[in-house]
Amino acid sequence: MPLIDDLPPPAVQSDMDALRTYLGETVPSKRLDENLLIATWNIRGFGSLTREWTATEHHSPKRDLRGLLAIGEIIRRFDVVAVQEVKGDLRALRDLLKWLGPDWAFLMTDVTAGAPGNGERMAFLFDRRRLELSGLACELVVPQQWLDEIDAGALRRQFARTPYAVSFRSGRATFILVTLHVTYGASASDRIPELRAIARWMRNWADNVNAWSQNLIALGDFNIDRRGDPLWQAFTATGLKAPADLDAVPRSIFTRAGEASTAKHYDQIAWFEADDGKPSLSLTYRRAGHVDFLPYVYRDLDLSRSAISYRVSDHYPLWAEFGL
Repeated sequence: MPLIDDLPPPAVQSDMDALRTYLGETVPSKRLDENLLIATWNIRGFGSLTREWTATEHHSPKRDLRGLLAIGEIIRRFDVVAVQEVKGDLRALRDLLKWLGPDWAFLMTDVTAGAPGNGERMAFLFDRRRLELSGLACELVVPQQWLDEIDAGALRRQFARTPYAVSFRSGRATFILVTLHVTYGASASDRIPELRAIARWMRNWADNVNAWSQNLIALGDFNIDRRGDPLWQAFTATGLKAPADLDAVPRSIFTRAGEASTAKHYDQIAWFEADDGKPSLSLTYRRAGHVDFLPYVYRDLDLSRSAISYRVSDHYPLWAEFGL
């Protein structure tokens, strides 16, 4: 049985060479004491793993070593990555961390029980050469008085998957990342109460100058359909702003060319802005983008996008670069 740190077959090596070249051309390089690279990625059903370089129709799960290797090549380009849909089975995560090596660490929640939670965890993977933990790790719980409010759009229960906040330090800069995965629900309107609640929570936290909130960034899968719709309005109601660089970036591998500006805007990276329209951060925002891994994986096989979604993911990673 092959292992993730074995020498890959030629076809896999060719894929990884192409992927690394693409990443080197599109993702900013890590520069000591100069920049910070933050990413978010909903990795579809990130749980178990078939320890074969290429899973066949007889294997389950379909995520194999070459898919995990592609995930690793992408993740290691960043300083910290918020990962959604980490499952109870940690085989893929353990193999990934083994491949990333001792410079990488992680924090994660326990599995969220119950059908709405979908057996998921929230996780942060981070490069310890570039970041260190600065003391805060918590899950966001809605105050009871919010649940008692009679407003039609009020949240009636706790978050289906509790948002997870962790503070990090890079040089002299301290920042808090809040990651979440809004429950999809039976209809789009089912998502509005959670989106309103997280926006409200973030606003209250950002206004509390004693809560280490000088750099507060929300990221994850918000399950927003499109800019300007009721879900977007709920998300931005208290002043959260996503960078314009991400306006026309596709979130899903199923989004076709030319559809990105109107298609699903599920994943977001956002923060509050000051009155002058600049980020209310001590970090300096530089640019943001996504990683289109599709042209660089399984190039020797005639796989559908759906098949690749189970081996790598159905979501693209989003990233943002900040100056320190």
